Amino acid sequence: MRKIFAILGLAVLSSCVVVNPGYVGVKSTLGKLKPRVYQPGLISVNPFITRVVVVPTRTVNLEVRLNLPSKEGLNVLAEISILYHIESNQAPNVIQTVGERYEDVMILSVFRSAAADVCSRYMAKDMHSGQRSVIEDAIKNHMDSLIADRGFVIESVLMKSISLPSGLYEAIESKLEAEQIAQRMEFELEQERLEAQRKKIEAQGVRDAQQVLAEGLSEEIIKWRSLEVLEKLSASPNAKLIITDGKAPVLISEDGK
Repeated sequence: MRKIFAILGLAVLSSCVVVNPGYVGVKSTLGKLKPRVYQPGLISVNPFITRVVVVPTRTVNLEVRLNLPSKEGLNVLAEISILYHIESNQAPNVIQTVGERYEDVMILSVFRSAAADVCSRYMAKDMHSGQRSVIEDAIKNHMDSLIADRGFVIESVLMKSISLPSGLYEAIESKLEAEQIAQRMEFELEQERLEAQRKKIEAQGVRDAQQVLAEGLSEEIIKWRSLEVLEKLSASPNAKLIITDGKAPVLISEDGK
């Protein structure tokens, strides 16, 4: 009796397949795929004629290490991550048209072609500079144009590390250092130019002030000021009669000296 229950238990267990979160299941009966997509959970099957092909719909990180050609003909060793997933409703089509080795057959093949095509348009130093993100986006877009309608979604292409040919690192560092020196000198020259401009404006202001002062002390104003002085002196109890030519100012102290 125990053996019978054990056999029945094994039969029940073998007729159930668990699909984990982040995956979908597609039944294959006698080698023929069913169009239905099974969501995560428990699936009952006939273990003798049916199996469940599990397809990931979560994000998959596929890491690749390869040599990429540059515009100047150099080989650049790169470590790249491809983030992708499969659309759940396209899982049967992916298995039917590409097979279960879709990663090697489709993702990697398309990636190698797209990466070589894109990187051959850029200099090796661009892969190690701010152009890296531009190259990543270009590879991703190229892959999308080839496999988006096949049920694959390329989320990102990330160039994790770049190994440039020996000697090129030093050349890039020297160029960057020279550019920094040039930028610093340009900044210093600009500061000197601004300082010279400030001094010029300041000197111009002084000259303008002196000119205004000189124009203000005209002959008519001097005569007018002289008359004011004479008027004040005439009001003084010690005033004296003074005859002048009216051209020069008169300064007389109170004691008449």
